[in-house]
Amino acid sequence: MYNLKMKKILIATTNQAKLEEIKNGLKLLLKQKIKLLTLKDVRVEEKPEEKGKTFCENARIKAKFYAKKTNLPTIADDSGLLIPYLNNEPGVKSRRWLGYEASDEELINYTLERLKNVPKRNRITYLKVCLCFFDPKNKKIFFEEEKIEGYIAQKPSDKKTFGYPFRALFIVKKFNKYYEELTSDEHQQINHRLIALKRLIEKIKI
Repeated sequence: MYNLKMKKILIATTNQAKLEEIKNGLKLLLKQKIKLLTLKDVRVEEKPEEKGKTFCENARIKAKFYAKKTNLPTIADDSGLLIPYLNNEPGVKSRRWLGYEASDEELINYTLERLKNVPKRNRITYLKVCLCFFDPKNKKIFFEEEKIEGYIAQKPSDKKTFGYPFRALFIVKKFNKYYEELTSDEHQQINHRLIALKRLIEKIKI
């Protein structure tokens, strides 16, 4: 049975919103004191080239890249939006659909334009995440995936979280509410990153 021996874990993301979500989730889930480090803490500014065709392939690329740079057990993720009507775009290119320099507002507007006049039945969508844990000392690697079903709204919510543009358009099927307008309790029930993180931590056996 694998058991994490080191007392540090690197959270390998440059997205501040993801960082806070994963860090807060780990603080709630960890049963013993483990120091959580960020890329800023370890002073790593390089980024791997995300050539993967799936979220899990990209999560693995990032986890291995940063783990080998720091010699620390590392958690990385890749996530995004899948719209079946658009052949599952933007998929792994969610953050870079219009290039890395595109703003959240530009991504929101582009999504709405691509689905202009498309009826609700064809606006079904999924928010999907894959988390990867890699320990460079013994090469142990674990994955967990989760997704949320919903549909793309006709207009964005008035509430927006910087770094998560698609959440402002995402109506969660379970509650028929914008993702960004869920209560704290509702959000906890469907938060795909935290659900996957909980299963991942169970595999690591911290």
